[in-house]
Amino acid sequence: MKPCLLAACFVLSLLCAAQAPAGQGASGVIRLDSGPVSGTVEGGLSVFRGIPYAAPPVGALRWSPPGPVAPWTATRACAAFGPACPQPNQDPRGTYSEDCLTLNVWTPAKRAGAGLPVMVWIHGGGFQFGSSAQPEYDGANLSRKGVVVVTINYRLGPLGYFAHPELSEKSEHHVSGNYGLLDQIAALRWVQRNIAAFGGDPGLVTVFGQSAGSRSVSLLMISPLAKGLFTRAIAQSGGPILGSEYLSPAFNGDMANAAKMGQELSARFGCNKTGDELACLRQASAGDIVKAADTSTSIFRDSLFFAPVFDGWALPGNPVAAFAEGAQPAVPMIVGSTLNEGNIYLAGEQGLTLEKYQAFLQARFADEAQGALAMFPARDAADVPRAVDHFVTVAVNAQPARFMAGALAGKGVKAYLYQFTRRPDTALARKLGVHHGVDLAYVFGNMKKSDGYADADLALSKQMMGYWVNFAKTGDPNGPGLPAWPAYDTQSDRDLEFGDTVRVDSGLYKKECDYIGRMSRFQAD
Repeated sequence: MKPCLLAACFVLSLLCAAQAPAGQGASGVIRLDSGPVSGTVEGGLSVFRGIPYAAPPVGALRWSPPGPVAPWTATRACAAFGPACPQPNQDPRGTYSEDCLTLNVWTPAKRAGAGLPVMVWIHGGGFQFGSSAQPEYDGANLSRKGVVVVTINYRLGPLGYFAHPELSEKSEHHVSGNYGLLDQIAALRWVQRNIAAFGGDPGLVTVFGQSAGSRSVSLLMISPLAKGLFTRAIAQSGGPILGSEYLSPAFNGDMANAAKMGQELSARFGCNKTGDELACLRQASAGDIVKAADTSTSIFRDSLFFAPVFDGWALPGNPVAAFAEGAQPAVPMIVGSTLNEGNIYLAGEQGLTLEKYQAFLQARFADEAQGALAMFPARDAADVPRAVDHFVTVAVNAQPARFMAGALAGKGVKAYLYQFTRRPDTALARKLGVHHGVDLAYVFGNMKKSDGYADADLALSKQMMGYWVNFAKTGDPNGPGLPAWPAYDTQSDRDLEFGDTVRVDSGLYKKECDYIGRMSRFQAD
């Protein structure tokens, strides 16, 4: 696993309900609406990998909403993960392809229609990196607690979020971009149609994710296209783009800005000078598209950045107003962040001067830069790493989490706010503290003592998995043997700290969060 410094992730290592019963293992057959599949039996679970949930978005289908899978009749063996979607810095040991719209299922059910809760995981990676095959996302440990776990791939970077005026002109909705988000919605629709065959309840679906996956979850909360596809949500480190522009000014969800970046990418191929710009772009290889996009890996350098946009169709124009007005039926939510979210964006950065930090704030706050410096101060170069870490922790993660919890609480919907503060004795945590993504091992229970995890980490993981699974089952994380976790309300401003001990706290970064809320270009009115 290695850190990536792109906008919202960054811990990167380099698929009509059916009728046959789940849980019969490699010799058993599940009948999907697209055709029969078989899986494997692993540790008492039935596991299915690499199930296609949408048509391959290749050729003329590049930069089109996901279409239905071509049906098959022979049983399809689903024992191996599908390829990851094209992305920068591809691991030569991995498999990558535009034909990447697959998902994976872990189920403890022994029969179809068992009615188990379903947890659908959306991976992080700044909308540029990652896949459902990463070992930290193995769903076995969660599934053994009585849930069906689904992990998905979705299109990334310029292949997943490319916006362009010609694409918008040809669209029946007059928009472009958001193809990766549409993939996620297609996967959730697949779950609605097929998950009962694996023993899952399509009426009891929790969507959860971290980093860009967390931002995706938050966006799905307000997408009219995702209405009714899930009943609970868990967002780990990341809100509905809200705060992302503090990582990169280009990561702001603005449709006009996204279209300009799409035109710039086209110009890099010379396709803007051809008679058919889209045909020209679709002739380029996926690898060349990703390479030409040259998405920045530094929060101190602006570049093209392809991510979700507020297009007025898949997403509303103003996420703050959408949460405040409650255009979509609200669902209960767990939402939170870690103690040192910003440090991972500093890995590998050299020459962090006070002037560089001031320029960083100037690019994000313009005339309000001095006020931002006063709120997140640094007196000299030695202070800059701590100041950047604190700023990113609050502005990009903690404040969006607090905003969402407050918006839901204001509508009478239960939300549960947390901060993760436990630092394990892993190599990355020794270097970067309670870093962005440190909570993944605890939520999935995929940790080894040989990696530096102690008995206290295993115990905390058991507690977190208990909260997450209880929430998936009932909409309330509380349960026997777990410290009480109060629902969030703006007056008490309480959160649960997952640290060396699990305890209730209040007023998490209140002054700083209030300031960032006032500075946001998105307001409720």
